[in-house]
Amino acid sequence: MKQIQASSLDSIADYRIVDAEPPVPEPGTVVVRVSVCGVGYVDALVSLGRYQVKPPLPHVPGQEVGGRVEAVGEGVQDLRVGDRVMAQARGGFTELSVAPAASVTRIPDRMSFAQAAGFRINYLTALHGLRDRAALQPGETLLVLGAAGGVGSAAIQVGKCMGARVVAVASSQDKRDFALRMGADLAIDSAPDGYRDRVRAACGQAGPDVVLDPVCGPLFEPSFRSLSWRGRHLVIGFAGGPIPALPANLPLLKGAALVGVDVRQFLLYEAPRAQAHLAELLGWVAEGRMSPPVGREFRFDEFAAALEFALSGKGLGKTVLRVSQTD
Repeated sequence: MKQIQASSLDSIADYRIVDAEPPVPEPGTVVVRVSVCGVGYVDALVSLGRYQVKPPLPHVPGQEVGGRVEAVGEGVQDLRVGDRVMAQARGGFTELSVAPAASVTRIPDRMSFAQAAGFRINYLTALHGLRDRAALQPGETLLVLGAAGGVGSAAIQVGKCMGARVVAVASSQDKRDFALRMGADLAIDSAPDGYRDRVRAACGQAGPDVVLDPVCGPLFEPSFRSLSWRGRHLVIGFAGGPIPALPANLPLLKGAALVGVDVRQFLLYEAPRAQAHLAELLGWVAEGRMSPPVGREFRFDEFAAALEFALSGKGLGKTVLRVSQTD
C-alpha cells in the first residue's frame, strides 16, 4: 500500500510516498481503508516536531480519517467490514490505517467522507467547550475568534444548534462571508484598531457572554476585556503564535472566567460523555440541522502543499487530503 512518511521531523521536504506493508488488525482495533484525511494546524505542527508531544519515527501525518472498515480485530463487536466510518487513526496519510475500535464511529448517510475527516475533533471541541466548560445558554451571545477555521466554523454551527446568537471574528471579507454562510448572525473584522468598539456594537452595546478563542493572539486580552458580567473566555489553542498572558485582576473586575478546553484530555478522562457528545453531533448532521463544511482538498501526491496550507491559516474550514476516490 502507499503511505506518506518521514524518518525525521526537520522539514516537510523530508516526507515521501513509500510502499508499506498493509496493517493487520490487533485485538480491539480496526483497519480503515482511508478515503480522506483531515489536515489541521496541529497535524502540520506535529509533522515538523513543533508540537508539545513528539511522535515516534517514522512518522505518518494525519489522524482524522473518513473511509470504510477494511478489517476488524478480535473483540470488536459493533463494526463490520464495509461500514462507512470516521476514525481517529494512527496516521492518516496512508491507504490503510489502524485505529482503536473506540475511536471508530459509523457516519450518517448524508455525511461524506470529506466531511467526516474534519469532524470529530473540531466539533467535539466546540460542543465540549460550549456546553461543559462555558455552560452556554439559549439566547446568550457567543463571540467566535478564528471563525473561518476548523474549530471556529464548528463552533458557529454548534452554537446556533444550542440557541446562541453568534458573532464571528475573521480577518478577511472572504472569511467573514464564509462564517455567515456557516450560520453566524454577524461577522466583524479582526483588525486590532477599533476592535472593542466593533464587538460592543455587534453585541448591542453589551459584551459577549462567551468567547471561543482558538487563536489566542493579539485579540486575546481585548476580547476578555469585552466580556459581559459573568462572561466565560474559552482557551482552545494558540494558532496566533506566542502564548499571551492576562493580568490577574481582570477576571476579578469582570466577574469572568478564563477556561481551558482540551478535547484530548476530555476523550481520555471522560470517554463515555465524549461518545455521547459525538452521537448527538452526528444526530444533528443526520437531521440536517448542520452541514459540516469541507475546506480545500488536495490530492494524495500534493501532501506537502496540504501541510504547508494547513500551517498558513488561510483555509476556510478543515483542509483535507484525498487518499482515494471511493466514497
